[in-house]
Amino acid sequence: MESPLLQLPGAVATPDEHPEHGTVWHWGDPFAEQRAAARKAAVVDRSHREIIAVTGQERLSWLHLVISQHVTELPEGQGTEALVMDSSGRIDTHMVVAHIDGTMWLDTDPGPQATSALPQGGKQTLLEYLQAMQFWAQVEIRDATSELAPLSLLGPESGRILDELGIELDDTPYAVTALGDGGFARRMPWPGNHAVDLLVPRDELRRWWDRLVDAGATRAGVWAYDALRVESLRPRLGRDTDERAIPHEVGWIDTAAHVAKGCYRGQETVAKVHNVGRPPRQLVLLHLDGSPEVYPEPGDPVRSGERDVGFVGTVTQHHELGPVALAVLKRSVKPDTSLSAGSEEEERAISAAIDPDSIAEEHRRPGREAARGLRG
Repeated sequence: MESPLLQLPGAVATPDEHPEHGTVWHWGDPFAEQRAAARKAAVVDRSHREIIAVTGQERLSWLHLVISQHVTELPEGQGTEALVMDSSGRIDTHMVVAHIDGTMWLDTDPGPQATSALPQGGKQTLLEYLQAMQFWAQVEIRDATSELAPLSLLGPESGRILDELGIELDDTPYAVTALGDGGFARRMPWPGNHAVDLLVPRDELRRWWDRLVDAGATRAGVWAYDALRVESLRPRLGRDTDERAIPHEVGWIDTAAHVAKGCYRGQETVAKVHNVGRPPRQLVLLHLDGSPEVYPEPGDPVRSGERDVGFVGTVTQHHELGPVALAVLKRSVKPDTSLSAGSEEEERAISAAIDPDSIAEEHRRPGREAARGLRG
């Protein structure tokens, strides 16, 4: 679904292969947009995301059984994050949730995501999965993508923007409030501080965009959003995960997968790894050599010498950190290990260093400045 904001002057469309294809990549100065998102206020069009509405008197108890999060007592005016996993605890789908006005709203990345729910590795969308699991539950499930579209407001001045528009939103993470026209606003703990998602009526997307810009928010593209997401060490499904990823490896335990509740697919793995073991891999931030013109691509290997130790996820240019990437590495890799990231066959393998602050506590070592020296 292509955003109508692409028709505005200055809008640069995301590349065809980009996961947010159909939205604005940037508005002409991606680094200025990032600075605004980090220091002031910026608004990002994320209307490519799919929206699902679940209503009915059993909406909470039924969803509690089919997703990884504890939602039986999720109050109105509150949200959370959740996953769908296979029986081995591997991640199929990630979603963000909001409960308001008798409806559970789920928003997720578009297209088929699950690789294990169907025979022979077939894929299905989150909507298809939920419909298949409905059985006799007293719930109604509908595709609401044509009804609502997400805009993300970022930056420390986001509160002033909300005040300007008369939106009262609690500071609690995932707090939700109605916007009065069928949409809602939801406080998010990422990317960066002070983030707010506004899910607005899709046919009012341009009007809401103009209202936010007129209130002082800088126009920003998904490049800026991704840069702050990478800095926040927040994964994107399919970009920073592979078919073997489990929640513990990418920081989705507690935030999206409840370790104590039972009765959901993959719960045994979640509880076992959380209680008696450590995940075999972990998500880290890589600082990349800033001198080459060609950078790694998602899925490229990360090597220590001749040995593969993980894979590259999201790669971006950050306004302060320079070229950085998320990567999933073997847990045994130490922060001071010399690494290369990228495909040697495609001549895009470059030097990389782990940001020590992004790695598990027990493996941290001095050397953050040395890592950042790779910016070139």
